Amino acid sequence: MSANPFLDPGRVRGDLYRSADRLAHRTRALHEAKISGCDVADTIADLLAARLPAGATVLDVGCGRGSTTLHLAARLRPRQLIAVDASRSLLGTVLTRLGRAGDNASAVCADFHRLPLPIGAADAAIAAFCLYHSAQPAVAVAEIARCLRPGATAVLVTKSLDSYRELDQLVQATGLDPYATERPSLYQSFHSGNLYDIAADGGLTVLDVIHDEHSFRFADALHLARYLATTPKYQIHLSGGIAGVAEALRQRLPAPPYTTRSTVSYAVAVRP
Repeated sequence: MSANPFLDPGRVRGDLYRSADRLAHRTRALHEAKISGCDVADTIADLLAARLPAGATVLDVGCGRGSTTLHLAARLRPRQLIAVDASRSLLGTVLTRLGRAGDNASAVCADFHRLPLPIGAADAAIAAFCLYHSAQPAVAVAEIARCLRPGATAVLVTKSLDSYRELDQLVQATGLDPYATERPSLYQSFHSGNLYDIAADGGLTVLDVIHDEHSFRFADALHLARYLATTPKYQIHLSGGIAGVAEALRQRLPAPPYTTRSTVSYAVAVRP
């Protein structure tokens, strides 16, 4: 049985984020399946809006493809928006998307354990769905805190340890991955259950933790296959890519839809 791919630096630098395509396919399939739960980018912007000073500098750490970055640029209009990610490919996508929207933002390619920014450079920082890539997330949080001015706000976002557990059970039942339920959670290092403690260990004062349950309904086997074939948790060895996975699901599953859930958690904290 494999270790957690989200904590494997080789995989994070390699197949997981070498290009934006795999992440885009997985995210799109999940968003199309979502039937309940608040919009994450909207929630982050709402949490920051009342706490952001005029002319603010905002860091979006672990920005990925930049969906939240783009939303923050439009909603909050910070004086300076700095998108940070370890993947040059993802940063290229972010800058292209921001450029099309006419927004002025900068991008920094960096490991979030070692941010190339001065002490107190930012008025706010967001780290959404990225800190579970660290085996020592409190170290990364401390580095984010270092880059905040005193009193500045951080919003840290993660998922519950049991996210998409129903899919683990489904994949195991089909035989496509007999060990699906035994594999470690992708979110084991930083999740809803340890979010508060890790934020505090990283030197932040936590003001609030908000939990929001999200539900998903995959309409048919092809929709589900688009997600399963692009998530790194499972070891599904079939020829034919997504189409091959979809055909296997049609043969082995009852009639759709297929449902699952996840809790998304937000810590709102300040640098003392």
